[in-house]
Amino acid sequence: MTVLLAVLGILGVSASGPIMAATAAPALAIAFWRTALGAAVMAVPVATRQRTQLSKLRWADYKWGIAAAVALALHFACFITSVKLTSVAAATALVCLQAAWIAVFQLLGGIKPGRPVVLGLGLALAGVVVVSGFDIGHSPQAAKGDALALAGGALAALYTMAGAKARRTMSTGIYTMLCYGVCAVVLLAMCLIWRQPLAGFPPQAWLGIAAVTLVSQIMGHTIFNHLLATISPLVVSMMILLEIPGAAILAAVFLGETLPAGTYAGLALILAGLGVVVLLQGRSSLARRPRREGDGTGGAD
Repeated sequence: MTVLLAVLGILGVSASGPIMAATAAPALAIAFWRTALGAAVMAVPVATRQRTQLSKLRWADYKWGIAAAVALALHFACFITSVKLTSVAAATALVCLQAAWIAVFQLLGGIKPGRPVVLGLGLALAGVVVVSGFDIGHSPQAAKGDALALAGGALAALYTMAGAKARRTMSTGIYTMLCYGVCAVVLLAMCLIWRQPLAGFPPQAWLGIAAVTLVSQIMGHTIFNHLLATISPLVVSMMILLEIPGAAILAAVFLGETLPAGTYAGLALILAGLGVVVLLQGRSSLARRPRREGDGTGGAD
């Protein structure tokens, strides 16, 4: 059962990029409906089973959840826009650099990574240079998409770090409902400011929005959070890295997306570098943490 759930979770997050790239709706609108619907779904179990715990939370508990929600909103805005400008494979690989960004932010905070982690970051950075180099040669639009995906990865790292602090006092259900709800409010404000329509889309677009909500937001992320109760966060982090080749394969099969051979080499470097970072950094931090129900490192896509 665990293996089956892991496969479904990987397929769920891998499908995020291809589905959103194929959805004929503005990026901010897709992000808004994805998070608003996700919050509504999560509100049902919270309202029926966790009202007492919710009433005991204080502002100190809420602030990190709100910070995570703002970072998630900006992450979605960057990532969903990026998959409409560059290849799904490149956007997914670059946004998955969140593990490397976390190591960088920890370094800025005074936590010096070991040499193997620096090696992993170097490999991932080399992969970024290779992928971006081919995209710059392909089109300025693709290069802009790469830059947005990189920014999305950094924002995903901030979301993960803030979320880890929020989850110290919140269950997965309460945290998810709060984060997605506040994220939807922020995205709604962004849609109004930039005058992005929230309705009037063709039926196929609504189908895409429903699919990314169900498959990626609810199924993919919920499964990974569930698996964290039974297996190591380190193993879950390694599973999430399979989103990179998974998204590339799905984009090739369903969107007919083909990439230069050099781009695939860059994706392989990013995947190898992230593997080194997650394995070695996780061994020194994540693997030693006591596991709590709902403590998650699930991806943001």
